[in-house]
Amino acid sequence: MKQKTDFSILDRAIATVEGFEGAYKILQQQVALRGQSKSILHNYSRQIALVSLNFKRLPEFVTDSELNEYLAGLAISARSPSRSAFKHAVYGLRYYYRTFGFSNRAVKLPSIKKDDKLPVILNRSELRALFAAPTLLKHRVVLTLIYSAGLRSQELINLKIADIDFERKTIHIRRSKYNKDRIVPLSDNMAIGLHKYLKENQPQVWLFNGQAYGSHYAPKSIASVMREALKKTDISKAVTTHSLRHSYATHLIEDGLNIVTVKDLLGHAYIETTMVYLHVAQCPLIQAHSPLDTLYPRKK
Repeated sequence: MKQKTDFSILDRAIATVEGFEGAYKILQQQVALRGQSKSILHNYSRQIALVSLNFKRLPEFVTDSELNEYLAGLAISARSPSRSAFKHAVYGLRYYYRTFGFSNRAVKLPSIKKDDKLPVILNRSELRALFAAPTLLKHRVVLTLIYSAGLRSQELINLKIADIDFERKTIHIRRSKYNKDRIVPLSDNMAIGLHKYLKENQPQVWLFNGQAYGSHYAPKSIASVMREALKKTDISKAVTTHSLRHSYATHLIEDGLNIVTVKDLLGHAYIETTMVYLHVAQCPLIQAHSPLDTLYPRKK
């Protein structure tokens, strides 16, 4: 479900920019034909709408110099080190130009430097304090479930009650990033909390209902729950909701789970993405040795 502000941006572009409505319909078709997620359409069409509204014309009619000035403004005014507004604009424009046959324009766009920063991880004491902080049971369950299953925020809000299999102790995550399904283990402790939450809140269809009838929880609501919980703790690290997923992966590696299994549990497309957690995991060092010594262990 799109946020009201996003509806407004798209509606304004459709109403005021010549050709935008037709372009938006083609983007919708391409996303459907390629089997891509709705979040792709949502994110990219919003960026194209913002560019189109700024110049009062479609991106193919914006000159390279105008576009560079626009993108430079986003990069300079970025409030966060990640420069997310700038990155999203570049990604959206690339998708648009390639879809409409302007690949040469896509190539000319600025390259996005890969962020080499290591993820910030919460230790186990900090996690216990964080999960105990919210007053409402629903909020405690939301934060705990994200960590316990290594979920992205979008994956959490898309969970339905039927996706939780208490007997088989599994959680079915459907149509996530890269349109991949995956199944992750349901923690015994998490199952107890979910049973209590379901009995107390009695959600319908979606595991976590939104404010409007029949809607699911909103990403901004999850972020708000995280911010308010952090205020009640002594945690000073620069963490976000996604830090819970980072902590999940790191702690699994520290518990001895192999990196390939962690990759599958996270739903990563490439093992290189998962390997970043090897740099932050605190694993005991194993002394270099020959496997022949463990093949024939010495008798005590």
